[in-house]
Amino acid sequence: FFDSQVSKFFLNDGTTSQDISAYIVAQDGLPGERTLSNVTTFGSIGNRWHPSLQNSEFTLEAVYSEDATTGTDTIFGPVRTATSSRAFSYYPSGTTGKLYSGNCWMHNYVILSTVRSAGDTAVKARAMFRVDNGVTRT
Repeated sequence: FFDSQVSKFFLNDGTTSQDISAYIVAQDGLPGERTLSNVTTFGSIGNRWHPSLQNSEFTLEAVYSEDATTGTDTIFGPVRTATSSRAFSYYPSGTTGKLYSGNCWMHNYVILSTVRSAGDTAVKARAMFRVDNGVTRT
């Protein structure tokens, strides 16, 4: 097994691929869903399926930061309003392991502030993405 502390996530901010791993608390959704088309015909005794298109979405939850070069708001803010898709690279077991990559569009960006008497009170950010043209595994 691998400890999540070795996971790496890179997101292109429109200029360069930024390592935002130090801010990420959770990644959920990759490599993602693949649609199966129902191809059942007369004479079948059960449903028949055929692989179709990938339909991947993923969410990043991060510690909110306004650091000038790699802060989550510094990167997520402009990616949210981008007019072209942005490249991403996700290494679940570190950069020497498997790579899940592709291009994506951010469709939601939320800053979460919660008041609590105990526990985690850090301001967080949640960014939700839709993958453009599938996820590649190498």
